[in-house]
Amino acid sequence: QVQLVESGGGLVQPGGSLRLSCAGSRSTFSIDVMGWYRQAPGKQRELVATITRSGITNYVDSVKGRFTISRDNAKNTVFLQMNSLIPEDTAVYYCNGRQFGFPTRDYWGQGTQVTVSS
Repeated sequence: QVQLVESGGGLVQPGGSLRLSCAGSRSTFSIDVMGWYRQAPGKQRELVATITRSGITNYVDSVKGRFTISRDNAKNTVFLQMNSLIPEDTAVYYCNGRQFGFPTRDYWGQGTQVTVSS
């Protein structure tokens, strides 16, 4: 079992930056894919970015060029650097860890609120 705890959310003006962190309760190196999802009020949870153990990244089109996902396996931490934030980025951001196997396991953090507003 892996527990994930997010931090770094808050209120920021449009054009500003935030850095989210997701700390794992134990080694996250065994987690095949770490990711960030977000859910805005009245909308479905959507994938924002993922990173594999080998460092291959993937982003939803709406954040490409603005967000950067990274992981520090030695510190069991995943980061999401968010730049040039826009109001549409407002949502609760969730950290996810997916470990493939039989069965595949998904681990979730509790979420952190990001609000982009002037």
